[in-house]
Amino acid sequence: MSEEKRDTQHTQSSPGYEARDANIGRIVIIGIAFVVLLAVSLFFVDQYFKITKEKDIQEIILKPQSVTLREVRAREDEILSSYKLIDPSKGIYQIPINRAMELLAQKAYNAQTSGNREQ
Repeated sequence: MSEEKRDTQHTQSSPGYEARDANIGRIVIIGIAFVVLLAVSLFFVDQYFKITKEKDIQEIILKPQSVTLREVRAREDEILSSYKLIDPSKGIYQIPINRAMELLAQKAYNAQTSGNREQ
């Protein structure tokens, strides 16, 4: 009878495994640490990929300028920043773009302020 008593006591207090072999708390902590390490690793790999991609785009696409492109931009700058007589009979002149924007802004401002005075 003493053996039956020991068997019933053993089954009632036993968790179903040998407690000294499997530490559930330690397994959970290791699992969580692994997931965190994996997430951090993925983040750094993603950042490295983005930095490398941007560097490649800069070096391959944005950095080189052709001679033709430089010539076209120089010609455009010349046109946009010079005065020129286009049609003397009609009195049409070419003025720099910055000056044209200033004149249009001044004209709009004068129209707005004169409209406010009448009211």
